[in-house]
Amino acid sequence: MEKIFKKIAEELNIRETQVEATVKLIDDGNTIPFIARYRKEVTGNLSDETLRELDERLKYLRNLEARKEEIIRLIDEQGKLTDELTIKIASTMILSELEDIYRPFRPKKRTKATIAKEKGLEPLSQIIYLQMEKRSIYEIAKEYINEEKGVSNEDEAIAGALDIIAENIADDADYRKKIKSFCFREAVISTKATKEEEKSAYDMYYDFQEGILKIPSHRILAINRGEKEEFLKVKLEKPEEKIIDYLKKQIIRDYKSQFAELLENTILDSYKRLIEPSIEREIRNDLTEKAEEKAIKVFGKNAKQLLMQPPIKNMTVMGFDPAYRTGCKIAVIDKTGKLLATTTVYPTEPQNDVDGAKKVLKDLINKFHINMIAIGNGTASRESEMFVSDMIKEIDGEIYYAIVSEAGASVYSASKLATEEYPDINVSLRGAISIARRLQDPLSELVKIDPKAIGVGQYQHDVNQKRLSESLTGVVEDAVNSVGVDVNTATPSLLSYVSGINMTIAKNIVNYRDENGELKQRKELLKVPKLGPSAFKQCAGFIRIFDGKNALEVTAVHPESYEVAEKLLTKLGYSVENLKEKSKLEEIKNALSKIDVSKTAEELNVGSLTLKDIIEELSKPGRDPRESLPKPILRSDVLKFDDLQEGMELTGTVRNVIDFGAFVDIGVKHDGLVHISEMADRYIKNPSEVVSVGDIVKVKVIGIDREKQKVKLSMKL
Repeated sequence: MEKIFKKIAEELNIRETQVEATVKLIDDGNTIPFIARYRKEVTGNLSDETLRELDERLKYLRNLEARKEEIIRLIDEQGKLTDELTIKIASTMILSELEDIYRPFRPKKRTKATIAKEKGLEPLSQIIYLQMEKRSIYEIAKEYINEEKGVSNEDEAIAGALDIIAENIADDADYRKKIKSFCFREAVISTKATKEEEKSAYDMYYDFQEGILKIPSHRILAINRGEKEEFLKVKLEKPEEKIIDYLKKQIIRDYKSQFAELLENTILDSYKRLIEPSIEREIRNDLTEKAEEKAIKVFGKNAKQLLMQPPIKNMTVMGFDPAYRTGCKIAVIDKTGKLLATTTVYPTEPQNDVDGAKKVLKDLINKFHINMIAIGNGTASRESEMFVSDMIKEIDGEIYYAIVSEAGASVYSASKLATEEYPDINVSLRGAISIARRLQDPLSELVKIDPKAIGVGQYQHDVNQKRLSESLTGVVEDAVNSVGVDVNTATPSLLSYVSGINMTIAKNIVNYRDENGELKQRKELLKVPKLGPSAFKQCAGFIRIFDGKNALEVTAVHPESYEVAEKLLTKLGYSVENLKEKSKLEEIKNALSKIDVSKTAEELNVGSLTLKDIIEELSKPGRDPRESLPKPILRSDVLKFDDLQEGMELTGTVRNVIDFGAFVDIGVKHDGLVHISEMADRYIKNPSEVVSVGDIVKVKVIGIDREKQKVKLSMKL
């Protein structure tokens, strides 16, 4: 374990003691959100991102150790385990290198080499490889002629022996490691079109070359997809001459000996027939794995930003799911997310019933006092936006609209969960409900959808789906737990992401709530079936109870710290009850801001980091951390694509951040692209250094392709 601790500490640039303490917490069954929030003293204040990386590497390295033990056992069973081999296996820290060490011992299908071994030619192969014999090779080979075993003459004996040598060269772990290092430094990936005359999304790769050392991950994934869809032929051009020269230097002892030419030809055969195809596969797999890892990280970062979009509180919202032939689906949601009304209107082609649609929607707006319309950004979105914009001008009073990403809304609409929530509502209308709720509270609504369907990132359908799901589940958990969950209104979907709570317990909480009414204290959770003391410890601090018995329960203060929080307030001349009095909150906040944290932590026998968190929570009880983030752009008028002109300065919302830039919604049909080179006046390595999903940014139009309806934008104003 010490070796694992040391390796993780080096990789994450943290102390070994931090790793050891965190691993103990993980092994004791604590969740990452709980450790990140309530065990800062133990971990040395590691962030949730670092803790997730640590957890990931811990699993990898433990699997690696388990595989080492298995490989040692398998080689030992063959009677081929040596001290040198044991040391080599023990010191390996990369799974692919470990598999290369095991390669010569792995049971094989019948190959040229295994057939030659069956013919008794292994001793002859060793004689040739050692290059010590002075006798003629033909004289030596004569001793291995055996008609019964299928060796008719000297040439057949020599050929079989060379087949064994070729396979041994190809299986040598040190050679493979060196060859891969040559390739990673110097190999070039080249692509050609399978049908040059056929246009596709892969035009730029029809005659393309780039060194694999520098090729960005999004290009690897694009090339892979182009190859899979049979638009591209892909080849890895390797430094063959350098590789062959290296192998010759390692193997041939004397270029004047009778063995030199035989071994030269064998090296070439081994490389062409055995090494090159497998190395190419492994390198491309490695490139894909790294590209997928990068894409998953980008997706995770974008998804977290999307989940953390600020809610639009205290507003009745009309969800508007645009369409053509089947009509636009409408759903009205009250301030608490309760469904009030649904309908379908036909303001778009082919019906074009603009007047009829306006009448229906104006009636709903007046009846339910609607002040916000959420329009989905899918098919017919801009036509619907124009219709809504015109209608708003005819209404007295303030009413706005916002464009909402509807990625995954159709997935949710047809899901089992949506059927349980709205058994009597038509599938097509459920999309409008989801769109309205996404504007009201993005986090509560988006947790109902498979994170892969959220639609931020790149090539999410091409990456390892298991790995993507694991990563995104962690992202959703971190987002949900950083905000906290109102236990009396939350759906099972939202509750299931709370630390320590699974879907079964989440449903039990909702059932308990339905049978017994609203929970008044966190400790009531212990009455919920299957929610025992250890699950309570993990979840309690992330649960919020508004209008409950204890004012601390609208904060992230954990029950284990209630006593400290009470003592702290008493020390300042206040009580927990005062947190419910608006008139006292500013006084308490001022008093807390003057505290000497180190001295008070010592007095209260609590860690400084924990005390800082308690002070922060008591200073803003019940505050939603998302409130400080930029709100969605609310519009009352529409911008048409034809209105765009180069040089225009606009405000937009960042919809997606990818390796090469960011897509920004500026209010026209298609999002505009800010290329990475147009994001800042300085060099930036990654767009996420400058922007995140949901950011409100000022941009300038620098290029318009009216035929393709594409807009190039710049943030260099």
